[in-house]
Amino acid sequence: MADFWAALTLTPSQGIALAAICFAAGLVRGFTGFALSAFGLALAVLILPPVELIPVMWWLELAASLVMLRHGWGGADVRAAVTLVLGSVLGLFGGLALTTSVDPAISQQIALVVLIALALLQLTGLRIPQLSTKSGTLITGLIAGVVTGLAGIGGMVVALYVLARNDEPAKMRATLVAFLFIGSFTSFGMHLWFGTMNTTSTLRGLAFILPCVIGVLIGQRLFTPRLQPYYRPTCLTLLIGLGAVSLVRSVL
Repeated sequence: MADFWAALTLTPSQGIALAAICFAAGLVRGFTGFALSAFGLALAVLILPPVELIPVMWWLELAASLVMLRHGWGGADVRAAVTLVLGSVLGLFGGLALTTSVDPAISQQIALVVLIALALLQLTGLRIPQLSTKSGTLITGLIAGVVTGLAGIGGMVVALYVLARNDEPAKMRATLVAFLFIGSFTSFGMHLWFGTMNTTSTLRGLAFILPCVIGVLIGQRLFTPRLQPYYRPTCLTLLIGLGAVSLVRSVL
């Protein structure tokens, strides 16, 4: 077991904490269709810097998307998802360039500020009609790419886009799943280009897939009309609180 943690360059306590965080993040993703990376980042950023966490979250997002595809792809707006991905490719390049060039402490604080701001926007139910246009879709993808490069939380931006379209919860989840799945292939290439996807990050990602997938499966079972009105605001409020605590701790 000591060799296992050594291969991940983590202490046993860090590894166990990350496994618990990945389970909780998977639970959130299974229910809402997004926020896996956001939830994971808000907690795990105190263990690893964003530049190390983002490629780990890539593996978890891919695994979660594969699990959810069978039930979530059918109702998706695939055309919108593809347009979002095209925009995110350009944005991701800039986001990763910034993340890999600034001090890890500053990168962590930027990521947390972006996370809190996006969660607040979603909690208020803000709808921006311009986002639902064709140009708005492409711009949303661009912003999502930048945010993904900074903090791996592009799904939060896309969720705002879906809110602007007034889609049903099931269709929103399906479109988010499609975007995250299709986008995982382009983002993988970007991670290789910038060197953020390496042996260590790959081993970490593969190691924490199981607790994440278990969380996703449980979260899917919790997706019922009865719980829908309460779970989303609760999740976003908790996300804001976790992000704020992490931000304060990173500054002090």
